Amino acid sequence: MSKSLNFLLPTVGGIALLGGIAIASMHRNSGEAQIALLRDRVAEVEAHAKNAGEKVKMAASRAEELQAEIAEVQAAAQERMAQTAVLTAPAPETDEPYGIGRPALTEEIAAWDVDVLPDGRGLPEGSGNAFDGEEVFAAKCASCHGDFAEGVDNWPVLAGGFDTLGDEDPVKTVGSYWPHLSTAWDYIHRSMPFGEAGTLTADETYAIVAYILYSNDLIDDEYELSHENLGEFEMYNKDGFVVDDRPELEYTKWRTEPCMENCKEEVEVTMRSVFLVETPPEGGSKSEMNQATLEALPTFTAAGPSFIPEAAPKPAVAEEAEPEATPAAVQPTEGVDLVAAGEKVFRKCKSCHQVGSGAKNRSGPVLTGIVGAPAGSVDGFKYSKAMASAGDAGLVWETSELDAFLADPKGYLKKTKMSFKGLDDEEDRAAVIAYLNSFE
Repeated sequence: MSKSLNFLLPTVGGIALLGGIAIASMHRNSGEAQIALLRDRVAEVEAHAKNAGEKVKMAASRAEELQAEIAEVQAAAQERMAQTAVLTAPAPETDEPYGIGRPALTEEIAAWDVDVLPDGRGLPEGSGNAFDGEEVFAAKCASCHGDFAEGVDNWPVLAGGFDTLGDEDPVKTVGSYWPHLSTAWDYIHRSMPFGEAGTLTADETYAIVAYILYSNDLIDDEYELSHENLGEFEMYNKDGFVVDDRPELEYTKWRTEPCMENCKEEVEVTMRSVFLVETPPEGGSKSEMNQATLEALPTFTAAGPSFIPEAAPKPAVAEEAEPEATPAAVQPTEGVDLVAAGEKVFRKCKSCHQVGSGAKNRSGPVLTGIVGAPAGSVDGFKYSKAMASAGDAGLVWETSELDAFLADPKGYLKKTKMSFKGLDDEEDRAAVIAYLNSFE
């Protein structure tokens, strides 16, 4: 019995020792895990603290930047207020310069100094003639002013009108009205072509001005316009203007305090416009005398304007009956039809030529009796040297010659003043010749 107990005691002790070791090992592993977890948490806290510190620094830096911007804005506002106070304050009496700005550079002055004076000062070097100008004019100007400077639709005419300045409705063109050629050069160079202002070279501008003079019969076909002779050129209407002396003679008489007393109790229209101006469908303008009376015009009082009487209703227009068929025996002849067609084609020529009773020379000669007449024979018209020489050589405007000339004027006769491109259609040429032949 005692031996059994002695045998068991060492065994139990060993088991207890093993259990203690196991328990100690478990406690050690648990402690290490807790230490690792704590270390991770400390690392996270340190990372968060670091990020928070960086954010605090960034916020502080941004706050400093905003403070600097606020200071700049406040300083600028104070400076503007100071400048305003200086500008609104009376200027100090001093002979010293203010020291603002700098002297303009020569290039800067030249960029602005583009005006041209009547004597030619300000003109750039260059030259041009009518023949070169015709091509430039056709490409850049003719769409508005016509091939012959006659004007298209409501765009202004640039040639002719010399015999109209004494009329109540004068035609004011570069040739008939403008007193200084420098005005034409300056305006064209700075403002034309329409929509492309400032694109013309100096030589192109000289050429266009020369073509306009040529279209007004103010120069011949060999004249070379340049910066050297433009200021010396005398325009047709150079003496047609007077000095405006109204500021000295008239302004002081009516620039006084208004009386505001004894005003009229009633105001009424006492006259009508002298002219009525309308735009015909084919373009240009048409002025007619206004023959209307003052009857039925409204009056204006403190109570208001009087009523305008209602217009009488227009009478009904009877419908036109369809024309009866013309008997074959009285049908228009082919010759009459050709003349009528030629009258329509001649509309292309009307800007330069007149025909018939009372016709006058314009930028082109009168064409009455031209068929079968010698070339260059119309009295009072200044022909080009080429046309005058052809007439002296015996050229007669027979039908065949007119047909060839109208087909290609410049190809037929070099250096002719007629810059019309010609009639390509053979029937149009035959029609217009028939129309011209109907006048004697």
